[in-house]
Amino acid sequence: MTAATPPAGTPQLPLALRYPPEQRLDSYVGAPSGALEQLRALAREPGADWLYLEGPAGSGKTHLGLAACAEAEQAGRRAAYLPLRAAAGRLGEALQALEADLVALDGLEAVAGGREDEVALFDFHNRARAAGLGVLYLAAAAPQALPLVLPDLRSRLGQCTRIALRPLDDQARRDILRDRARRRGLVLEEAALDWLLTRTGRDLVQLLSLLERIDRESLAAQRRVTVPFLRGMLGAR
Repeated sequence: MTAATPPAGTPQLPLALRYPPEQRLDSYVGAPSGALEQLRALAREPGADWLYLEGPAGSGKTHLGLAACAEAEQAGRRAAYLPLRAAAGRLGEALQALEADLVALDGLEAVAGGREDEVALFDFHNRARAAGLGVLYLAAAAPQALPLVLPDLRSRLGQCTRIALRPLDDQARRDILRDRARRRGLVLEEAALDWLLTRTGRDLVQLLSLLERIDRESLAAQRRVTVPFLRGMLGAR
């Protein structure tokens, strides 16, 4: 799901397949004040402030990165999402392949400390500025907290407008699960939701994967999602 332009004659993937429909700006729960408006402006408006989005694992950085790309494409702009962990060690090549109006670079910590990758990122930053592109950086920590070896790269990143995401609490997880269930047309009783959050892990990715399984199995069994149903499905007491 990166963003190199496909060869001539290659069909474009539909937006809903490239960017999951549940990962949109308006479905993000608990955004800092003004953050969604800043992301929407970056996605839609040439010349908008570049953003540096920082937050711990599970805070929804990838959701917002994908959502910004989807927002850009809905506005008729080209978007590119690049997970840097997948490009580590060959970042220069990956960045050269991108052709987009908005570029979301997810996981800066994955390339921090690798001099060649940092040089490639620094060069890309300068080229993108000169070309008038929009860039969204996503990282686990602020620029000064990353183990970068290039002071000039740290300085460039520090010039972006920063948005800090908070870790999700149980209420936010509850709201997200309720929203995702509603979007699927799945009725999730409050008692079942309580049981799910107290008997399973807190990792949001795992919870959302479990919700997909619950949706499939409740549909196959033609059962409402109740505590007895969940208990039977998960083999719990």
